[in-house]
Amino acid sequence: MTIKHKLVALTISIISPLIYADDVSTLLPTGSRSSVYLDSIEQTSSPLINHNTQDYFPPASTLKVVTALAAKLSLGDDFRFTTTLSTAGNDVIIRYTGDPSFSRQDLRAMLRKVKATTGKQIDTLWLDNRAFSGYSRAVGWPWDILGVCYSAPASAITLDGNCVQGALYTNNDGTTRIHVPAHQPIVAMSTARSVTKQQQQDQHCDLELRITPENRYSLDGCVVQRQSPLPLNFAVSSPARFAQAVIRDELDKLGVTITGNINVGAPENTTLTERVNHYSAPLPELLATMLRDSNNLYADNILKTIGATHFKQSGSFNNGTAAVKAILKQQADIDLDSSVLVDGSGLSRNNRVTAMQMADVLRYIYHHDADLNLITLLPISGNNGTLKYRQSMRKPPIKGALSAKSGSLFGTYNMMGYGLNSQGKVETMFVQLVTDYHLDKSKVAKPVISPLTNFEQTLYRQVIDYSGSLERSNNKAQP
Repeated sequence: MTIKHKLVALTISIISPLIYADDVSTLLPTGSRSSVYLDSIEQTSSPLINHNTQDYFPPASTLKVVTALAAKLSLGDDFRFTTTLSTAGNDVIIRYTGDPSFSRQDLRAMLRKVKATTGKQIDTLWLDNRAFSGYSRAVGWPWDILGVCYSAPASAITLDGNCVQGALYTNNDGTTRIHVPAHQPIVAMSTARSVTKQQQQDQHCDLELRITPENRYSLDGCVVQRQSPLPLNFAVSSPARFAQAVIRDELDKLGVTITGNINVGAPENTTLTERVNHYSAPLPELLATMLRDSNNLYADNILKTIGATHFKQSGSFNNGTAAVKAILKQQADIDLDSSVLVDGSGLSRNNRVTAMQMADVLRYIYHHDADLNLITLLPISGNNGTLKYRQSMRKPPIKGALSAKSGSLFGTYNMMGYGLNSQGKVETMFVQLVTDYHLDKSKVAKPVISPLTNFEQTLYRQVIDYSGSLERSNNKAQP
């Protein structure tokens, strides 16, 4: 640490005591583990806070920053997902490549254009899903959330985010009912009971979702009585089956009949004539959605595409994560060999990284951001994306002073990003990894703020203080 940075650190310690290693754990419940890194963006040694940064933690959605960097380095800003509709005689072939933004409206537009070629009859329609292979859900995704939209399967055949919205209504007689828009080809029913909050607690009864491969959903258990409907977001269990049903419905509306079947795969030894191409938004826009909204489907389909591009084979979770490690090592000199990467979204409970590895990613992004333009895609504390309503970031001085990516799983609460100065320029970088955080509410007398919020606010104020002190020091140093 230079003399200038030692003076800055001394100044900060006078303003508010730093959270050094011995102090971090005192802000969290017993049993919690934490790793914290805070440093000037220009420094390569002697970070201001360097606590447990070689220990392994689940990254959760902070892993999306790693995926975004690998995508920028390997796919480039001009990359777009392409969905292609071709014909062979009176057969129609739709080649899917995992476009997470591909919608029913996009599909409808393609089918309208091809009607002029096929007329009012199609013999066989093929859904070509060969762009991806292997599992559509990564190892380590919890089984009990597979029916929820944020766990939508990462498949080549993707439509409307592989997600269907619905609503659960509680009735006065204690029963419930589900409403799903009529045009959505899924079946959802509820035998759940509508109870009071006290009854739910006394009976230890929660709302439970069960799914089948046929895109059938059932709710049972208990739900607290509501005046307004409870929004539901169902992850499509079988994207291929879902797409088949939607295509039949759209063709029926167009007055086009299929004499054969809608098959998953591609015809062999057939010459295809391309008729219509649909292109997604370019990569920067896809990454903006992935990072600001923490969209898991975008992250995992981009990961599989990285694997397909790098290894020139169908993309998968396995070759996608292998490609990310190889790309970052070869092009950015970032060594993730010892990390455990299972997906691109961070949804898997099996992922493991160190704070130092994530700090390496942040530092590389900063020093190459003139070309990468990734920092501007991160949410701003208290302002937008997943950080807009975060409890620890809603008010000044933290609001608007951090550009960062959050990540959370059961018992895991992470953050990584940059501290900004008064001009919105990056001065510092930080990594926060917290896991095994389990608050026994029965032993806590309703705190004004939770231990986690207290921990985060204390840390983020340190980041802001350090950023401000560096800015003032740099301004004084200028002639």
